[in-house]
Order: sequence, then C-alpha cells, then structure tokens
Amino acid sequence: MQGWGIGSETPIVKKQSERPVLITNAARSQEAQFRSRQIRYVTMMSIRAACLVLGAVLVSVHPPLLWLWLVLCVAGMVLLPWMAVLIANDRPAKTKEERAATELAKEQARQAALEQHPVKDQEYFTVDSEVVRDREKP
Repeated sequence: MQGWGIGSETPIVKKQSERPVLITNAARSQEAQFRSRQIRYVTMMSIRAACLVLGAVLVSVHPPLLWLWLVLCVAGMVLLPWMAVLIANDRPAKTKEERAATELAKEQARQAALEQHPVKDQEYFTVDSEVVRDREKP
C-alpha cells in the first residue's frame, strides 16, 4: 500500500507550499503595486526620521569628525524625501513583451490611419511667380 505510513492506518500527506503556483505572466495588481510603493515610502521616511534623531544625538555627544556626520545626516534628511516621492510615484518598468506589444499597437494604429485616408490620384499644381520689387534705389 503506497502512501501509507509504516504501522499506521493514516495516509502520509505531503505538505503543500504556502505560495500558490503562478500560472500567468500577468502584471501585479494595481493594489499590490500601490501597497509596495507605500511600504517603500514609509521605510524611506523612517530612515529620514532616524537621520534627524541621529543628528541630535551626535550634537550632544560631540564625536570626532562631527561636521562630517552632520553633513551626512542633513544630506539624508534632504535627499530622502525627494527620492521617496520619486520612487513612490514610479510604476514598474515595462517588460520586453509589453514594449513590443505597445510598438505593435502603434504600428497598427498608423496602418489604420493610412487606410482610413488613402492617397488619391491628384494633380498637383505648381504656381510660378516672379519677384516684384517695389522700388529700386538709384
């Protein structure tokens, strides 16, 4: 009897993995992307707050090279909010397949526009003209 434990009356059951098997190559949902951006933003703002607290502690302790430590803390407090906003507002990069699909859609739209407005056999008119000067100075 396969699948049964030795000396037992209950079958051996393999534990299934906790993560479901991914059966599609669809992008993550908008909610999941938004949640991960929120987590990154809060993490970076927490690091900024830590820089502020660290700067205050360093001023009271007076370690060697205090000026260098304070410059690093100020740089963290100034640059981190800017970087956090950029990262929080960014979306994941497109894959090669998505870029190819976008290019294909653009090409199909161009072709449809060309078919919608076909070039007709037209006669083109050329207008000949001569330059006329008002007055010539002597």
